[in-house]
This record gives sequence, structure tokens and C-alpha cells, in this order.
Amino acid sequence: MDDEILFVIHSYKFTTDYEFMNDAVSVVGLGKLGLGLALCFASSGVETLGVDVKEDVVDAINNGKTPIVEPEYQELIDELGEKFRATNNHAEAIEKTDITFILVATPSIGDGRFSNRYVKSALKSLSEAFGKSKKPYHLFVISSTVVPGSTEKTFIPLIEQYSGRKYKKDFDVCFDPDFVALGSVAKDFRNPDLVIIGESRPEAGDKVEALHKKMCHNQPKIARMSLISAEVAKVSLNAYITMKISFANTIANLCERIPGTDVDAITSAIGVDKRISPYYLRGGLAFGGTCFPRDTKAFMTISQQYNLSPILMESVERVNVVQNKHLAETVKSFMTKEKKISVLGVAFKDKTPVVEASPAVSLIQELVIDDVDVTIYDPLAMESAQTLFDDEISYSASIEDCLNSSPVCVLTLMSKDYKEAIERFVPKEKLTVIDCWRQIDADKLHKNINLLAIGRFNDLQNGDDQK
Repeated sequence: MDDEILFVIHSYKFTTDYEFMNDAVSVVGLGKLGLGLALCFASSGVETLGVDVKEDVVDAINNGKTPIVEPEYQELIDELGEKFRATNNHAEAIEKTDITFILVATPSIGDGRFSNRYVKSALKSLSEAFGKSKKPYHLFVISSTVVPGSTEKTFIPLIEQYSGRKYKKDFDVCFDPDFVALGSVAKDFRNPDLVIIGESRPEAGDKVEALHKKMCHNQPKIARMSLISAEVAKVSLNAYITMKISFANTIANLCERIPGTDVDAITSAIGVDKRISPYYLRGGLAFGGTCFPRDTKAFMTISQQYNLSPILMESVERVNVVQNKHLAETVKSFMTKEKKISVLGVAFKDKTPVVEASPAVSLIQELVIDDVDVTIYDPLAMESAQTLFDDEISYSASIEDCLNSSPVCVLTLMSKDYKEAIERFVPKEKLTVIDCWRQIDADKLHKNINLLAIGRFNDLQNGDDQK
């Protein structure tokens, strides 16, 4: 008993000075982003425990297999071996680590806000374990995107309720949102432009900052602020990016109507101006995926909550809808009497199977409604496409098979593999390729291929049969 009392007193001295018992962290939520965060911490030498309620996810990781299709995940699991493991026991996160990151899904609900139910569920289990633990202190870090105010109004009271512990005495909370993109999650976690840390007090933020500095391969800007400022900053950044995308798409649509213009020449030039920057300033397809459409709608809802009219973001959302319609109309205008269209790429971007809010999915839906015979190819997203469309469309076994299936092919993804396959393809019949990102070199194409570049004035738009 004396040893146990001494241990508790000794540990409490450390935690009041913010010198933790160890540097171990736990990451709750081993989905598309959470697994990446856990693997990046572990690969940087941080003792890391992964936590997820899904047994199949935990079993896959402990058997050396990634449950998520994402670049680098399997390589990192192979490299780490037994140094990284997962559990579905939240109590282990409390007992074996001092800092717990929660990065679980916060899906949109009907009015555009984020649902906190998975964050609350995770915190309830963690808090109950913390209440039963003899350890004197724990740091909780919320990384999921949430409605501003959630941490102070909902999460902190919840931890106090289920743990019986006192905020800023027995535990602290930080809000540390991710700024990563599917298809490059591990790379983005280790090479961020920005790290935002909302902190309950500076000592807690210091610990989170130290972990990022250990994980990062670069030296990002680290911005420390209040909890609610960090929550607003997360949603604001994504909303601003969607505004840039919509503006670039507006330029692209204009360039399609003005002979001699080139959207890429324009955006690459104006993007040099430090007031603009070139990132996400590339005209093409509507934005999609799990974050951008959701965060745009959430920003509008949050604005309305505080009696501010979200005029700008409403326009961004309208432009995005128009961009999807514009693609469908363009594709239909080049459809032959056969009513056959092939689509290369179904996911919302390259190197991911995610099809949520994908412009390609929107296009396919429009074509199916018009009884068009659609054939697709996207090896990562094929299963998701089959779930969505079943036997309404056809599925190719290769890029070449997809190109051979119809007289018109739409390339929706920025992909070196697709680009090179099209440039070396020899069609038996005339083939029109609609390049949504202007990545194909027309000079490398077979004479039977007509190229239409979205966002660029093109002879094909005037009815010529030229590249």
C-alpha cells in the first residue's frame, strides 16, 4: 500500500509539472485518418496504441494488415511490426498512455452540422475508465472536425460527468484538427503546412506541440489559440479552399468560351501572387470527398446560428452544383447515337477508393437516368461503384478494355497511369477522350483519338474533327 501511495504522489508531482510518466499516446478511431495519425506517431518513435471499436479493424492491424486502402499504410505497418498494436479496450488507452487523441467520424446531420455522437461515445468510455483509474492526470486531444463550441460546451462537461474528475486539475483538453487529404494522409501528417492547437492551458498545448515536432519531417507553422478559435479555424480553412476551387472552375468555364485562352496558364500565373497562392487553384471538376462539401455546408449552418447570412458559401455551393451539371452536359454533347460512354475514375480523387460526392459518380448518375450504356474502370473504387450502381452499368477489367468499350471516354482523375495508358492506346475506331484536368499530351495520341480538354477552348467545340 505504501508503495502505491508513493507512486501516486510521485506521478502527481510529475503531472503538475507536465512531465508525464511516459511519452506514450493512444489514438482512438483507426479509420482513414486516425490510422494514419497513429502510424505516423509510431514511426516517429512515439510509443503508440491504436484503439477502435471494430474488432475486424483491430484484428487486421494486429495481424500485420492495413484495414484501409491508403498509400504508405501497409508499408508503415510492415516497418513497425510489433512496435504498433491495436485494441478495442478504451481502458488500455487510459492506463498505458498519458495522451489520447480522438479522431473518429463526425458525419453531417440534416441541418448541415456535424454529429458528435462518435466523439461522445469514445469520450464516455475513456472517461469511465479514467474515473476508475488511480492515475492522477490525463490529456484528451480532439482531432475530429466538430461544430465550434463542442469542446467546451459538450466534451469537457461529459468527461467531468463520467470520470468524476476536475477539468484543469485532473485532465486537460486540446483541439488539434487534421489538415490532411485522402490519397496522401501519411505524407500530409508528416509534412503539414500548418498545425493548429486549441488548448485548455499552455502546458497542455506544449505537450501536443512537442508530439507534432517529433512526428513532422518539416517545420510547419504551429498556431496556438483558444479551443473555440481552433474549432472555427478548422472549418474556415476548408471553406476557403472550396471557394478557391469554385473560382478556378469559374475561370475554366470562361476559358472554354474565349478562343486562345488557357486556364492553366492563367491560374499558374496569378497563383504566384502571394495574396492568392497556387494551391487548389486549378480549374476542372467540382470538389467532392468526405470533407469539402460537408465543411462548406457546416460553415453556412454555423453562420446562420450566429445570425450571419452565409452569402459567399452559398454561392460556392451553387457553383459546385453547376460544375457537375456542366460536365454532364459537355459529355452528352459528344455522345454518339450508340449512347455509350466510358468513364476512367470513379473516386473523387486519385489513390483512394472514396466515392462520396464524387463528380464522376454524379456524372454516371446523370448518364444512367438518360439510359446511356456506361462502362467504368477504377480498381480502387470498383467495389463502391458496384454497391452504388449494381448492374445499371458495366465494369471493365483494365484501362484498355474501358477505352475500347465506347466511342467517348471521360477521364475524371489526375492520374499518371491513366494519362500514359491513353497516350499509348491504339483504338480500332474513332475515340473522343474528354480530359477533365488537361493532363494528356495531344501530340502523343493516336490519330484516331480526338481530345477535348475541359476548361480550354477547343476546336472540337466548333465541330472540327481535330485534336
